[in-house]
Amino acid sequence: MGRADRASIEVTSVLNGAFMELLDGDMPLTQSRIRRVLFWHDADQRLDFTTKDDVAAYTAAAALDPTTPRILRIAGDSLGVRDLAGVLSETTGSTYRPLRTGGLTSMSAMIGIARRLAPGDDAVFPVWQGMQYSRDMFDGRIRLDPLDNDRYPELSWTSVRDRLAGHPGSTDRQGQPNTVV
Repeated sequence: MGRADRASIEVTSVLNGAFMELLDGDMPLTQSRIRRVLFWHDADQRLDFTTKDDVAAYTAAAALDPTTPRILRIAGDSLGVRDLAGVLSETTGSTYRPLRTGGLTSMSAMIGIARRLAPGDDAVFPVWQGMQYSRDMFDGRIRLDPLDNDRYPELSWTSVRDRLAGHPGSTDRQGQPNTVV
């Protein structure tokens, strides 16, 4: 950020919630086989989610706006694990429940072990980095507040419920129409 701030051009960073598309399987938060939603520390900690398409539309609007500030924060939806379990239960017809897998200290220890055993030097996103992102979501340090969602009123936001219910416009991570988790 410091390098961008020193550049001779205006820079805007769009910070967005975790991609909702990851709820389809790449993010181990949702475990459809056992119908659980994993959490560390607090099942009511609000987690921010945004679809890739919503981020792209917002970023395009920001790029065309000559008055954008340095930082913009967006999230299509913010909900806790209990709420996410409820949405999954509604959209799948199966009962999902939260499952506490440990505290933030144990997760930090697991991240340290993963970094040593599988540093992923050649990976764009090594496994430990995804774990670190999840930990930071659950301790609230990357919570996006305040949100700048209303800056471009012509844009609409996809909710987690709409995404998981496969409403029109929702696609899976391969770009195919979304199916229920």
